Amino acid sequence: MHVVVCIVGYRNLPDIERCVAALGESTHRDLEVVICENGGAQAHAALTARLPGRLAGGQTVTIIEAADNPGYAGGINRCIEARPEADAWWMLNPDTVPEPGALAALVSRLQRGDCAAAGGVLHDGTGHVQAYGGRWRGWLARAESIGRGARIDAPVDAAAVEAAQTYISGASMLIGRRFVDTAGLMRDDYFLYCEEVEWCVRAQQRGLRLGFAPDSRVLHHQGATTGSATTLDRRPRMPIYLDERNKLHVIRDTTPAHLPVAAVMTLLLLTLRFARRGAWAQWRYALSGWWAGLRGQRGKPA
Repeated sequence: MHVVVCIVGYRNLPDIERCVAALGESTHRDLEVVICENGGAQAHAALTARLPGRLAGGQTVTIIEAADNPGYAGGINRCIEARPEADAWWMLNPDTVPEPGALAALVSRLQRGDCAAAGGVLHDGTGHVQAYGGRWRGWLARAESIGRGARIDAPVDAAAVEAAQTYISGASMLIGRRFVDTAGLMRDDYFLYCEEVEWCVRAQQRGLRLGFAPDSRVLHHQGATTGSATTLDRRPRMPIYLDERNKLHVIRDTTPAHLPVAAVMTLLLLTLRFARRGAWAQWRYALSGWWAGLRGQRGKPA
């Protein structure tokens, strides 16, 4: 199976260098890497100068410049469109370090034929799970990470994860050709956050199944590019704004009848969440995003 690894960067050369170096150790050898740099000409030039044209195993590394910054979804779409002949595409965040067997495990799960996309174990640097997969709570317009906080060496029931998950984290997600042919590409009007949730829910509504490969382990330095991993009271405006805005877009795009209830519940929940932390400045960012989502505003924020 020929896999194209799709990475979207934004002026984060050290992260991408580390990720690409790890890909050179992959035990699945039939791959190539396509990177979409959204950070402009200077960032593209820096990547071109520093990254090798081939991995340690000889696989090619291609860098695309997206001068208009189409966001994460737009960058992923451009990577897929650059290699439409691939058997599968691996969405991989630049702030990840996959283990050598991570891709092989995903490919093995996908090749069983009963799923159109597969995810694995995302974990942090302390040996704890960030997510096995995700569960989308439509009425609440909230995404939940399955397995969060578990030890990465703890036993995991793969069948139970597959039964519970309704989306796969875009930080590490292998999709096959059937997924793209049936569900289409990501919605690039989300720009950033929740786009993989909508994509997976859309795919499931069209009859596709999501798989889970417990032996696919990927270290994820979460929020390295956007600053979303900082404490709530110090988090930047953009990740808060887009997170709240796009949750309402997922409802609008997949279960529009739920939008009135979801909008009210989301407003209550985000107010309680920020009030508990006393993060009133950040609450205003969230409220702004909620209002933009309610009004249907999309695309790159001003």
